[in-house]
Amino acid sequence: MERILDMIAALPPVVVLILVFLLPALESSTLLGLVIPGETAVLVGGVVAHGGGLPLWAVVVAATAGACLGDQIGYLLGRRYGPALLARAPAVARRHLDLDRARRLVARRGATAVLTGRWVAVLRTVVPIIAGASGMRRAAFGWANLAGGLLWALGVALLGYLGAASLRYLERELGIGTHVLL
Repeated sequence: MERILDMIAALPPVVVLILVFLLPALESSTLLGLVIPGETAVLVGGVVAHGGGLPLWAVVVAATAGACLGDQIGYLLGRRYGPALLARAPAVARRHLDLDRARRLVARRGATAVLTGRWVAVLRTVVPIIAGASGMRRAAFGWANLAGGLLWALGVALLGYLGAASLRYLERELGIGTHVLL
């Protein structure tokens, strides 16, 4: 595991930041999040930040910007193409989500649905599109998107950062235990 972390930390910082921005941006704007969750890149960014390759704030800023931009594009697509776009959603989305129920939830809960939807991978991908299709006001979506994106990016980046710290600590402690046992 140490080698994998070292390999990730050795990536050029600009490549890591591009991935941290790009994957969350593509998540809901292209429905890529149904296949590859954007949080994967943000977790890796947190690991790299722990290794000293990047400042943690840069990971959070890139992830927030990517997440908010991607969701804004998803919202605009939902507003413009609405039901036709949802009808063409990949089978995995239609299988795991009751899109009509999700649409009613966004219409009823609005910004709260956008904020909480950010924390579930499949919802994070489709809620912006559903919000646009349901006619949610642009300003309400924008503020909920920004708040949710920032909290999500901060939380996931910190998970990667602290996870790397914990992993190294556990490896060191378990290594000592193994030597004592031998």
